[in-house]
Amino acid sequence: MKRTSRDIRTANRYEVLRQIIAASPTSRQELAAATGLSLATVATLVGELLGLRMITEVGFEDSAGGRPRGLVAVNASGGALIGVDIAETYVHAELFDLALNVLARADEDMRPGESRPEQVVGHVAAAVGSVVAQAGIEAARVLGVGVSVPGQVDRDTGVAEYAANFDWHDVPLLDLLADHIAHPLYLDNPLRACTVAELWFGAARGRADAVVVNLGTGVGAGLALGGGLHRGVSNSAGEWGHTTLVLDGRLCHCGNHGCVETYVGAPGIMQNLRELSPRSPLLHPEDQTATIEALARAAAAGDPVALKAVRDTARYLGAGISDLINLLNPEVVVLSSWVAARLGEPLLEEVRRAVARHALRRPLAATEIVLSPIPTDPVSLGAATFALEGTLQSVGHRTAKRGAAHARSRTAPLPREAHLT
Repeated sequence: MKRTSRDIRTANRYEVLRQIIAASPTSRQELAAATGLSLATVATLVGELLGLRMITEVGFEDSAGGRPRGLVAVNASGGALIGVDIAETYVHAELFDLALNVLARADEDMRPGESRPEQVVGHVAAAVGSVVAQAGIEAARVLGVGVSVPGQVDRDTGVAEYAANFDWHDVPLLDLLADHIAHPLYLDNPLRACTVAELWFGAARGRADAVVVNLGTGVGAGLALGGGLHRGVSNSAGEWGHTTLVLDGRLCHCGNHGCVETYVGAPGIMQNLRELSPRSPLLHPEDQTATIEALARAAAAGDPVALKAVRDTARYLGAGISDLINLLNPEVVVLSSWVAARLGEPLLEEVRRAVARHALRRPLAATEIVLSPIPTDPVSLGAATFALEGTLQSVGHRTAKRGAAHARSRTAPLPREAHLT
């Protein structure tokens, strides 16, 4: 799809604000160097962000032989953003200030079978209401709510097109949420959310090519290629969890057999453990979270069954990650989401060993494999940035409409722009 001048301006506004959040305080000259935009363009965009009260002037710094440079910083209290992580077993919401510091958190558990759209919407609405109440802020200060839902998402229409683990097909999720939540809403999936979080604050920051492997109940791979988020032509890139790992292997929710997800997602790890030790006390048949918690504690204590289960899981995971490394040649592969966070270093070390057995030497030598360093829920953080992006886009639309109305009121045409900003 061809990008318009408005799209480009929104993207540039977003990138400038991203840099300010990451490196406050900073100067316009430093922003131009970091973003590759001209100083004149940066000055214009900084002026817009100042007018929106998203950033503020914070003084000056000396420059070598010239006038002192004005410094700007994010105005943390200029608004609030909410990020919602809808997973198969829970809904987690976090409320952030504009510096993306967490001000409030809320959790809603979802029991097995409690996945009808209206049930999920009820949990999301309750979690959003809870974080707003906890933070004690006026509803008008919430700029937007980013919502991450597993599966394939049409972010423009707000439709959850396909979520295998929920058995959802073409669910108009954003419309359903809008009946219960008054704030602006933005929808995407956890692969994109985790990747954006890592690009902003995590292990992919400053990296041009990165893969973020999302390990939860479901599994996928968020892709950052050439310094930006890769969505694919239908916003479906990253469905690595539904690539075939074992021919004629385990049945997957998607209807195929042998998908990566069936061996390294939380239910797959439970199956690995069950096959290894059918009566293991580590197994909690109806509770993924309790099983992974028990497995992590036992592995840390040196339990041989737990260590073998982690090793078997890492063997499958390492084979799948090797394919990503050979195919994409990334600088970094980040293991993210709750399963990776809980199994931690034991899983990471076994994955590195497994990858070393399968990946080609040259691409592997250029790739780091790390755990996500983000201390909060990366999906909620990434979802909040979608709300931030949407806010900046809506500002751009309002500005464009005002500009068009002003132009219509004049008899002479507006001059053409020399270049796009």
